[in-house]
Amino acid sequence: MSRIKILKSLTFAALAIIAVRLFFIQIIEHDTWVAKANDQHTLLETITAKRGEIYMMDENEPVKVVLNQTVYQIIIDPATTDKEQIKTALEKYAKEYITADLDEIYNIEGLRYYIVARNVPYSNAVKIAEAEISSVWLKEGNRRVYPEGEMGSTLLGFVNADGVGQYGVEGSLNKLLSGKDGLLKTTADINKVALSIGNDNVKIPAENGKDVVLSVDRGLEKGAEEIMADYINHSAATHAATLIMNPNTGEVIAMTSLPSYNPGDYGRVDDASAYINQVTEVPYEPASICKSFTFSAAINEGKMTSETTYYNKGYEIIDGWKIRNAAQNASITNRELTMKTALYWSLNTGSIYALKLLGDNPDGITQVGRERLYDYYHNKFRLGRATGIELIEADGYIEDPNEGWGRDSTYANMTFGQNLGVTMIQTATAFSAVINGGYYRTPTIVKGTLENGTIVPFERKDTVSEQIISSDTSATMRDMLINNRSYRARLGIDRYGYNIGGKSGTAQVIVDGSYDDTMSNLVGSYIGFVGPNTEMPEYVIMVKIWGEGEALSGEKAMTLFESMANFTIDYLKIKPGV
Repeated sequence: MSRIKILKSLTFAALAIIAVRLFFIQIIEHDTWVAKANDQHTLLETITAKRGEIYMMDENEPVKVVLNQTVYQIIIDPATTDKEQIKTALEKYAKEYITADLDEIYNIEGLRYYIVARNVPYSNAVKIAEAEISSVWLKEGNRRVYPEGEMGSTLLGFVNADGVGQYGVEGSLNKLLSGKDGLLKTTADINKVALSIGNDNVKIPAENGKDVVLSVDRGLEKGAEEIMADYINHSAATHAATLIMNPNTGEVIAMTSLPSYNPGDYGRVDDASAYINQVTEVPYEPASICKSFTFSAAINEGKMTSETTYYNKGYEIIDGWKIRNAAQNASITNRELTMKTALYWSLNTGSIYALKLLGDNPDGITQVGRERLYDYYHNKFRLGRATGIELIEADGYIEDPNEGWGRDSTYANMTFGQNLGVTMIQTATAFSAVINGGYYRTPTIVKGTLENGTIVPFERKDTVSEQIISSDTSATMRDMLINNRSYRARLGIDRYGYNIGGKSGTAQVIVDGSYDDTMSNLVGSYIGFVGPNTEMPEYVIMVKIWGEGEALSGEKAMTLFESMANFTIDYLKIKPGV
């Protein structure tokens, strides 16, 4: 065969292969190739929703404490953008915002689109634009700004680099604040720049997040933090937390803990525990504060009154354990005392006696008594369960009344707030029910959303508002708690015309699996109420102080409470009664 014939045969064979391939591409695989072509010339871009801002109250006006700042992403096409020019511009105008290694991305073959800097302020981004470097784009976005610095940080939380809320309100209400992103689908050129042509263009607008108004008073929050910081600076405490709420509505008006951090620079913390809201996220043992709940239960069941007496020998032996009173004064030991006196001296023997009375047996703890106390603690006062406040919160726990070893000693300890785990918000909400006429109300920290300058009330599900103890029981407990303070009046707080009552708690801490009997690790708490002596209490204030290796008592916490109560009375201009 001649060379010409061989060449013709090869040519015809090649043409046949091309023809078959074209048939497959144009007929059989038509839709697939059209889709690939469209992909190369279609831009799909997310339209980021604007995140809602956060407000606190300044008297009756909402004020911003978290806002958005317009910032820009710097985007380049490594295939056509001059590497040295963009490197020089970024180093000069946006050095601290660079998020990419230019040497690395320029070595990626076929890369046509890359974000090289984020959160660049407008003034800096303009300088880069004015450099007129080819194939450089600016994309507008938002950066979270916290103008108050560290104030309220554990309450507010922060937004991470991915735009997701973390901790605090930012985390718990992330979905509401985030809104819903939109979508842009349009024809684009080879550099992925949107063109205004095409029949298949789609634009779904973003739904911006809601602006949220907290019930927290900015001035009260700031003042509370300053008082706490001063207390820490002049005491052995290294940590402190405060909660102030209206016991009649459940509204929280201050919630803070120290140490704190700057949400705008959240990466600079020595310990991630700084992010934790100690008021809602950390169950602990509030100790003798819980005597308020034990006494309320026994009084409400008709098992005792404030004048009921018992013999205080200074200790009780239960399940082989000797449970002692902290106060061993000769004037109150080995003698008959009233329950009112027992609460004033915070006697563990008194709260254990209340548990015995709950079980219809003044000589011993019974199953009935344990079950009744569990019902009040867990079901009525809702201790050891999330309250439903609009924040991240822990459940905690209340021991089962019948399952497990040593139920009698466990429940004896529970009467004075040990062998359980509850949060400050649970404790304060339950205490509010003790002194507000007997009503448990789900706590709230969100007043509403701000829409066109108007606060629209926040809709919540599964809220509770019910009477759990009688008004008479509540009145008796108020008198007993006021009595606790009247004998221990401190200059400048037990002022004429005000009712101020409260209860301290000094809790042993578990070290290596058991309670530290050396008493070298103690957590101090105090909870109380303030208001005119002619009206129901207006505010409940709870404080907690602690520090590793420190013995911090409820008496020491009471000092912080007094400073906080004085400030609250003056700041909120609470008028005295008669």
